[in-house]
Amino acid sequence: FAFLGLFIACLGLFGLASLLAERRRKEIGIRRVLGASTAGIAWTMSGEFVRWILLANALAVPAVVLVMNRWLSQFAERITLGPWIFAATALLTLSLAVSTVGFRAFRVARANPVEPLRSE
Repeated sequence: FAFLGLFIACLGLFGLASLLAERRRKEIGIRRVLGASTAGIAWTMSGEFVRWILLANALAVPAVVLVMNRWLSQFAERITLGPWIFAATALLTLSLAVSTVGFRAFRVARANPVEPLRSE
């Protein structure tokens, strides 16, 4: 079920990235005509999502630490939560988001820049 949840979340993120790319199609076309690189355009689109993911992780980690410490204190065999668990989780979510959004961003950035501008 965890993988199913991750898959559904990635589909939603892909849909959101597609919507953003479609709304900014003319802007991306103008950037391409003026000489922007494909990687630069993809990084610009991915950067917006990266900020939101980092903010979500920064808000979630203190809440998770509080809840998990309370829950784990009820067991006879106790474990401690190391910071590497939260760093690995943040890195995993960030890499999933960048790969999902980056896939769509590269496809949009490699498209012919004249097509969206021709409709004007």
